[in-house]
Amino acid sequence: MKKALARTAACLALCAAAGLANAAPQCSGEAVSRAKKLLTFHFGEDDRIRIRPDVKELPPIRNPANKKQQFKVLEVWGSVYKGEYRMRLIYFVSGNDCTLMGQEILEYANL
Repeated sequence: MKKALARTAACLALCAAAGLANAAPQCSGEAVSRAKKLLTFHFGEDDRIRIRPDVKELPPIRNPANKKQQFKVLEVWGSVYKGEYRMRLIYFVSGNDCTLMGQEILEYANL
């Protein structure tokens, strides 16, 4: 009986850890919204613009103006017709506030 309880507790702990690992990064909703605006800025209004909902958190970067601060970097992928684009959105996070500090867009292409 004790072994079964221990196994169940261990399984629950592993499941909880896996759920936290798959949780969306802070500011991910904001990043997806900004990615759509970024592609629209570059290509104009186009009903073929698609943004993938998954957001990948990359290693943070230091604030060049204050080495003690770090910026969160979120990667979002999108497309316009046949073109694929990688966008990285850079945020300063304070509590629940996400302040956009920078953005980069790069076409994914083999030239």
